[in-house]
Amino acid sequence: MFGFLNLNKPDGFTSHDCVAKLRRLLNTKKVGHGGTLDPAATGVLPIAVGKATRLLQFLPEPKAYRACIRLGVVTTTDDLEGEIIKITDPANIEPSEIIDALNNFVGTIEQVPPIYSAIKKNGKKLYDLARKGEEIVVEPRTITISKIELIEIRRSQVHPLHSEFYELEVDVECSPGTYIRAIARDLGETLGVGGTLANLIRTQSCGMHLKNSLTFEEIESRLAEQTFSLIEPSMVLAHLGSVTLTPESARLWGQGQLIDLSEAIASDRLNSVNEGDYIVVYTEDRTFLGISILFQRNDILKIKPKIVCLPQ
Repeated sequence: MFGFLNLNKPDGFTSHDCVAKLRRLLNTKKVGHGGTLDPAATGVLPIAVGKATRLLQFLPEPKAYRACIRLGVVTTTDDLEGEIIKITDPANIEPSEIIDALNNFVGTIEQVPPIYSAIKKNGKKLYDLARKGEEIVVEPRTITISKIELIEIRRSQVHPLHSEFYELEVDVECSPGTYIRAIARDLGETLGVGGTLANLIRTQSCGMHLKNSLTFEEIESRLAEQTFSLIEPSMVLAHLGSVTLTPESARLWGQGQLIDLSEAIASDRLNSVNEGDYIVVYTEDRTFLGISILFQRNDILKIKPKIVCLPQ
């Protein structure tokens, strides 16, 4: 099997759980995912099967989420999986204040990841250190948030010690490495009432969208009906330039040789590429061969094999 799968990850599953289940369903050991989701989060989990696992690094980077942020609550984990450590009445906050605060997150910013995260420090995951009660200094990281849109503000009574909370439904488009839990935490701090993530759905990742995702039940049904198929690499690598090679050039390229770009019989989206960029390589019948890197020698542009996935 060779290709990708747009999995709608269910609540309560780790990303590793999903990979393990798909290995059983698809009867293959070579399965990988394209970006971890917390167990409580749902939505798009890109899956690569077979040699496609080598292509995960080339998929589009932007991600998108639909998040529910609860104001007035602070937890140990920055989401509802943790213990509540502070409750504040947010009733006096105006919607305009919320919108202004959200707008401050747009752009390239420094974000401190949650203490309970899978980031490693001195070879150990932060959540393991946090569970042991060790004092942790988490270094900020640079992220880019291209969009935060407030969809809805609603009031919800969810705790006996508090009359009501504000819950914000927001859409977020961001770079890899962005923690939506940290946005919830930092928004609450900015507004002076605290905040935590109440729910998270990933709506886009690696060029895959929630509306086209498949649940485990749908995958099992299609397998039983023999209608299941994987997503071809061309569908998720369309953001890269591509070249089509003659049979002879394809053979030489597959053996590791440099091929002059002028020898390609067709090319797409190469007007804006530069030396060092990745290029998708196809045969004349659009069979996917792999990934090349654009290379210049003696003022001649060449393609150099990076990942070779020759058909069996």
